[in-house]
Amino acid sequence: MTPEERLKAFQTFAAARPDDPFARYSLAMQQRAMGRLDEAVREFQELARRAPDYVPTWLMLGQALEALGRAGEAAQAYRDGSAAAARQGNHHARGELEDALGQLSAKGS
Repeated sequence: MTPEERLKAFQTFAAARPDDPFARYSLAMQQRAMGRLDEAVREFQELARRAPDYVPTWLMLGQALEALGRAGEAAQAYRDGSAAAARQGNHHARGELEDALGQLSAKGS
């Protein structure tokens, strides 16, 4: 299956199940893998709106925003993700998000 075919399959899956976090996450990750960062950010943001406690969203959203030079938004994504992880007692994810925020801050962003 080509990347374009995978993208189409994930688009179909997400359209059929718009509130399924995994469907939207898979679509956003495929967009990211294809270098379609603006599209990936929009999809991660929609996922965050629909399922704010789906913790994997936040690190990927932050990284995509960083890659687009949107450091302030990336920092907010990391903070929001850290809060979501804390609500769920997910200490590992919270640590990853706080590390990402720290690294971003160290860059002077």
